[in-house]
Amino acid sequence: VSLCVRQLEYKHPETSETVYGVCSTHLCFLKPGEEVKITGPVGKEMLLPDDPEANVIMLATGTGIAPMRAYLWRQFKDAERAANPEYQFKGFSWLIFGVPTTPNLLYKEELEEIQQKYPDNFRLTAAISREQKNPQGGRMYIQDRVAEHADELWQLIKNEKTHTYICGLRGMEEGIDAALTTAAAKEGVTWSDYQKQLKKAHRWHVETY
Repeated sequence: VSLCVRQLEYKHPETSETVYGVCSTHLCFLKPGEEVKITGPVGKEMLLPDDPEANVIMLATGTGIAPMRAYLWRQFKDAERAANPEYQFKGFSWLIFGVPTTPNLLYKEELEEIQQKYPDNFRLTAAISREQKNPQGGRMYIQDRVAEHADELWQLIKNEKTHTYICGLRGMEEGIDAALTTAAAKEGVTWSDYQKQLKKAHRWHVETY
């Protein structure tokens, strides 16, 4: 099991004392060799489709990269492919990853290695908010990247083999919906109605916090 944890730390608004998150702090200060009780798995929201020819759109911010990394390992890592002969991925995966600065691009070398090895099957797009500018001159957030590629993403989403996964900060959803609303409207489609159909077909997967 590999975990991606960011320790929660904030100033209490009334007392100004530093408050640490219970679970993240517990995990960050575990010593090697210590025993941890694990329960689960729970929920089926973030499972990959069984179809090895599916298209997988992944929209992640920060630690939301965790499930996406698991998908990419299953799809592209030699050891995983060898361990799962019944699932040999031949589809297309596109990760759009939003972070504040370049050092926050978790697993950067790993992602670039997959892109290099499987250029026809994996595409990596970064939105680095404090270093890149959107067309309006503001910070480049994940929703700006989605807007930039909205027409292409919309064409992919219309394909019945495409599944979309969103994981990370809850605030990203509104901008993603706005970008896809514009793209769908060009073809006279109401995005909110279409999205309901995607959810019913289990092709739109969201885990935000």
